[in-house]
Order: sequence, then structure tokens, then C-alpha cells
Amino acid sequence: MALMMLVFWGLVAALVVWIVRSASGTQQVPGGSDRTLPSPDSVLADRFARGEIDEAEFTSRRAALHGPGTRQPRDQ
Repeated sequence: MALMMLVFWGLVAALVVWIVRSASGTQQVPGGSDRTLPSPDSVLADRFARGEIDEAEFTSRRAALHGPGTRQPRDQ
């Protein structure tokens, strides 16, 4: 009886962990998954929005990401 309770609560804990991981953002899970990482542009824009980098650094890093002759995505 005690073993069955232990198995039951273990399954409940595993289910909670799985639900939390499934609902948490777009980070890629080690071992492969169909989830994708956020784009470099969105990470850069988030850092700029949080005030971690200034406008000059945002502009220079965005130019470095796209390099010469590549088309930059439109701001949304």
C-alpha cells in the first residue's frame, strides 16, 4: 500500500514538472525537441527594451548580426 502511494505521488510530481516545462517559453530542451529558440533580433530588442543596452549599441549589434548586404527585418 505504501509503495502504491509513493508511485502515485511520483507520477503526480512528474506530471506537474512536465506541465510547467511545456508552458515555459521557447527555450530549446537538451536532447532535441520541436521547440525553437527566440531569434537574435528578438533577444536584442528585448535587451534594448529592458535598458540593458543603449540605442548606439543596439544599432551596432543589429548591423553586425545582419552584416553588409543583408536585409534587416522590419520593426513591428
